Amino acid sequence: MRLLWLVGSLVLALAIGVMTLQGPRPAPADAPATDFAAARAMADVREIAQRPHPVGSADHARVQAYLLQRMNALGLQTSIQTGPLSPGSIRRLEKWGGDPKAANYSVTNLIGVLPGRNPALPAVALMAHYDTTYTSPGAADDTAGVAAVLEAVRAIRARGPADRTLVVLLTDGEELDLDGARVFWGGHPLRDRIGAVVNLEARGGGGRAMMFETGRGNAQTIDLFGEAATKASGGVTSNSLAVFVYEQMPNGTDFTVSKDRGVQGVNFAFIGRPEQYHAPVATAEALDQGSVQHIGSQALETADAMLRTPALPAATANAVYADLFGRVIVSHPPAFGWVLLALAIGLLALAAWRAKTRAGLTFRDVGRGVVDGLWFLTTGLVLAQGVRQLGGPVSSRIDSAEAYYTLLARLPWMEAGVALTMLALVLTVLGGRAKLDRRIVAGVIAVVAIAATVTGGVNAVVLGAAVVSIGLSLFPSLSARSTWGGWTGLIALVVILASGAQAAAPEAAFLFLWPALLAALVAVAAAFADPGLTRAPSLAPIALGVVVGVGWIVGLSHPVFLGIGMDLPGALALTALLALMLMRPLEPGSGVRRPLLLAAVAILVVGAGLSTAARIAEPAPAVGGRS
Repeated sequence: MRLLWLVGSLVLALAIGVMTLQGPRPAPADAPATDFAAARAMADVREIAQRPHPVGSADHARVQAYLLQRMNALGLQTSIQTGPLSPGSIRRLEKWGGDPKAANYSVTNLIGVLPGRNPALPAVALMAHYDTTYTSPGAADDTAGVAAVLEAVRAIRARGPADRTLVVLLTDGEELDLDGARVFWGGHPLRDRIGAVVNLEARGGGGRAMMFETGRGNAQTIDLFGEAATKASGGVTSNSLAVFVYEQMPNGTDFTVSKDRGVQGVNFAFIGRPEQYHAPVATAEALDQGSVQHIGSQALETADAMLRTPALPAATANAVYADLFGRVIVSHPPAFGWVLLALAIGLLALAAWRAKTRAGLTFRDVGRGVVDGLWFLTTGLVLAQGVRQLGGPVSSRIDSAEAYYTLLARLPWMEAGVALTMLALVLTVLGGRAKLDRRIVAGVIAVVAIAATVTGGVNAVVLGAAVVSIGLSLFPSLSARSTWGGWTGLIALVVILASGAQAAAPEAAFLFLWPALLAALVAVAAAFADPGLTRAPSLAPIALGVVVGVGWIVGLSHPVFLGIGMDLPGALALTALLALMLMRPLEPGSGVRRPLLLAAVAILVVGAGLSTAARIAEPAPAVGGRS
């Protein structure tokens, strides 16, 4: 019976996760004037992205003239600002085959001002860059952002005058070294008047647009954004984990320059269809118009809210937040995480006490459940790295920018391979990992770890995980012997991870805290309804937890892999652990263990095959051209 509940709830969860990842329909050209319409923005995309237009090219001048004409037509007070190319940008432009002299060794920012009713109030900036790389027409990066800014300005004007001034900043030289942004924020007279920035970017040609970066101390910014952006077409995609991770990365956009000056704001981008990043195929025809609708609508609603709010967000503390199924933002102060943690521990203790008195749960079996989780996590880290590397080397091992772009194009194949690997591991635990031959399992993990080290270099995390995984695999008697032991052990492990995250990085702790709290709450409901976990009163709340929790985790995992999966595929092992925690009490039992384990092996082979197939589907070009 539990097998039916497991399959049914998992299918619904996957359906919800997939629906969460869908972008909105592009609005037509005859949409209301106060709304954002991708069809209207696409007219600018088609005009701008006819050909590549890097700094110093003839098409760069063509695009400049076109944008100034469009900005004037929108009623903006336009001006230009020039500034020097950095030495690094000059070298990069020459490497592309460009001519810095043709650009007079300078970048040219295009600036438009829509005066507000109260010029004394801090202004709001809408920012995107209009230059491209030398080989890409850049329909996505960043023509979509530029066109969305223009369409947002038109809609803001249609909504009536605002108290604050709007500054439109179309920067130059972003693809070289953020030169245009550095020039503007380094000395333009308007820079000190700007109190908030909305920046638009892209790293690919489709997918939902995510708000992935804010100014530091973003609690008030998130309050405003959470209320405004949920009005956008397709809702909102954002969480504090993305903001925290991006803060640790060496990457940067134009928004980084304003952020470093202490200006509040938000940074949007879509990163699906990664094969279009800096590629000749990044044309208007290939661009996902739903992505244009999503990024533009969020930018419009956020900028409009900032223009009309009595007080712009100030820097305070960072908020802990995440979207729920792309529809609403839930946030809380970092310190409140300790309250949630205490609640999760209390609920887990209550469920364990009830299971002990009514279902024979022992503390020793809870410990075995923790070991099951450790085996799953460490094995997942090793196998994810190995399967990912079947699709090509990690970034540290590539020898050219062209190789990096090839790996990006392979990313969907790698993601499918790693996701199937995680599903195989989930089925292994549900089917009973103790039933596997311990020597074969340990040997496979050792071979994968060695192969990953040879092809990808020494990775201390992967090697450490391999040692733990091999050790646990050799002692299958440490596997949980009861459903309650396996379930409460997994919840306990996630609570431990949540405690560490709450102490070290509270902005990221929600990833463990929220699912652990949900699982503990479900465990209490099941323990009091039917401790035997065999009847509908207990199976129904468990299945509901799977539908809600796993559906949310699927929607979260996809952008995580697109963002960091090329180098850190093991991130999916963490999210898969959360899914396993919710699914564990629906283990089907001894009658179907063998079919589940056979299915796990087959799925693992398919996953490895898909990642390997990326080399055929997206072969490395003979001659490099992008950079």
